[in-house]
Amino acid sequence: MSVAYAFEVGARVRIQTREVTGHVRTPGYLMGKVGVVERHQGAYRKPEELAYGTYDGGTAPLYAVRFQQRDLWPDYDGPAQDTVLADIFEYWMDPA
Repeated sequence: MSVAYAFEVGARVRIQTREVTGHVRTPGYLMGKVGVVERHQGAYRKPEELAYGTYDGGTAPLYAVRFQQRDLWPDYDGPAQDTVLADIFEYWMDPA
């Protein structure tokens, strides 16, 4: 099955900031942060819908997005090349 991706590998993306309660697949510490798409992961069922019994049967593209740790935590004093790689669904991402 072919997946239509909105973001190419290498694209800079910003993770949406949302007021959420309960389970979400996107870590809160990534909300509002900018990362780079490292690879396409396929399309999968929407985890928030699955968690709350509202799954509509659809799938969403999933990406591996790399973030510089110094961009995530202002007081990070580790090596400049340290990164975090996270799986992020497309519906959480905007162009940066």
